Amino acid sequence: MHNAINKIHAILDQLNVQANIVDQQNKHSKSHKIIQENDIFSEKLFLTHSDLFQPYVDEVKNKTNELARLLAANKNTLAHTRLLTIEQQISALRNALNANSTLHKEPAQRLVAIKSRRYKKAAQAVMQSSHNLHKKLNETVEFERRLLEMIQTREKQFHGASVKKSKQLTDEVLAIHQRLGRCRQAISKLEREIASAEKR
Repeated sequence: MHNAINKIHAILDQLNVQANIVDQQNKHSKSHKIIQENDIFSEKLFLTHSDLFQPYVDEVKNKTNELARLLAANKNTLAHTRLLTIEQQISALRNALNANSTLHKEPAQRLVAIKSRRYKKAAQAVMQSSHNLHKKLNETVEFERRLLEMIQTREKQFHGASVKKSKQLTDEVLAIHQRLGRCRQAISKLEREIASAEKR
């Protein structure tokens, strides 16, 4: 039975190395963040609660040490039960360590889907923003055209107008020119905003 204990320790040493490597890989994996803080194994199989493999290997090591003590004390029935548990735990650890990449495949796909949704939302926001700016620009350009028409209409009315009427028309043309200046500033600003929105 002493040989069996040594054999278990040898297996656990291998699992320990594998667990360290996989835990390090998972720490640097973005998809692992989605499933971290979830226990790898159920409470029926392990007392340990962790999203890392190393603590589970440590639990089996402790159980193997207990097994050695039970055998030394000739508590064979308890030792047999403990050995069955250790075998189940080692088998579960091997399977889970080998399936680690598969375990992270679904969270990785979820991560891609989340990123894709975020990108679509951002793209839609940019498109919506650009669309709204173009609409506003068209409205402002149309307003500029109407102001120019108003100026032309009043300039035509100058011919044959009385002094009083001419002064009124001049005041109106000046006021419209001021509005036209503000309108053209708004057009320039909107054109800059559209260029900036479409660069993103």
